Formats: sequence, C-alpha cells, structure tokens
Amino acid sequence: MAKVITIAQQKGGAGKTSLAAHLAAYWASNNKGIPKNGAISEDPKQRTITLVDLDPQGSLSTWYETREERGVDNDSLVLRKGAGWKVNAEIQTAQKNSDLIIIDSPPHSETSTRIGIRHADIVVVPLQLSPMDIWATRATMDLIKKERRPVLMVFNRVPARGRLATDLKDRLENEDLPIARSTLGNRTAYASSLMTGKGVTETEPSSLAATEIRDLAKEVLKRIR
Repeated sequence: MAKVITIAQQKGGAGKTSLAAHLAAYWASNNKGIPKNGAISEDPKQRTITLVDLDPQGSLSTWYETREERGVDNDSLVLRKGAGWKVNAEIQTAQKNSDLIIIDSPPHSETSTRIGIRHADIVVVPLQLSPMDIWATRATMDLIKKERRPVLMVFNRVPARGRLATDLKDRLENEDLPIARSTLGNRTAYASSLMTGKGVTETEPSSLAATEIRDLAKEVLKRIR
C-alpha cells in the first residue's frame, strides 16, 4: 500500500501548500528511496505520486493546473481533490493506485485534518519561528497525538539571523520534540518557482533552497521506510 505523507498545520500561512508542492516536484523527478510495491523503483515513469488537496482554497490544485498549462512533465504526478464526506474515499482510492501520497490538509478544519492525519505514515508540520506559530501548533500536535501518528516538525522561512528565532528553536529542541534536522530558509526562490508551476529543485537545482528541499525529502523518506 502507498506511503502517505500528510502536511498539517491548523494555523494558516505556515507554508503547508508550498512545502507539499516542492516535495512533490522533487519526488516526481527523483525516484531514490520511494517504495514501489515493496521494492525501489528505478524508473520515475513507472511510479505514481498522488497529491490530495483537502484545502478548500485549492492552492495546490492551482499549482498543479499551472504545471499542466505550462507543459511541465506531469507523468508521475496525479491530483485528487477531496472535501467533506469525500475525503476518506479520495484517500482510499489514492492508496490503491499510488506509490506515494502527499496530503495537503486545510487549516482551521479539524475534521478534514484529522482524516488526513489518520491515514498518514508520517505527519509533517511546518512552522515558522515565531511565538504565534509555536502556540498555534499545539492544536495540530494534539490531533496527531490523539491519532497516534508519527510526526516531524519542520522549521520554515527561517531567517538568516535573529536572536529570537535562535532562542525559540533551542527551546523546542530542549523539549525533545520530533524536529527535522533540515530547515527551510526565508528565500524568494521558493515562491518564484511555484509561480511557474514548478518546484525549486526544477527551476534552481543548484540553489540553497533546492538543497534544503532535497535534504528534507530524504529525511522524510527515511522515517517512513
């Protein structure tokens, strides 16, 4: 059965959809470490990565459609949309027909988010290094704890410098929370690549942003093998 990665964060603006798109774009063109029927697929064309967009805003769907309109190779990427009572059915169908599933769960919707978390092999929680994001993340962590799913917290839009950010990061690490070694910087390359329907590993493969996505993608896969 397909491995499921759910991106969840009850607070809006944390970068869930951006993270889902960049990871999907990387995995669509790089097969290393993605299971294929219990083995490792050597050919990306023989692998299916399904994006499940549970967010009513549909930003991930818009990115995918932009990708199609611009003629970007989408052979290994499939998009499914789900809302309300259709959420479970969409995820279950995707599990039968995919090798890897990335779920973009909505903010401020406990029901859809809970379902996405329930199906997850790992829940990736992006958060910015600000007190508001850290406080808001508690609600998401409570949902994950109730569903007893593995979790990985990822620092997003990390400033190059800043005492407050450093203090907050140290505080969370001291609480023994599951924090990713990989972090994502506050870089314009992330947004500019999404505008073209691509991921940063496709538009600027030699950039620091692309390196950050590759490192995080590898770290996530290691946790679900």
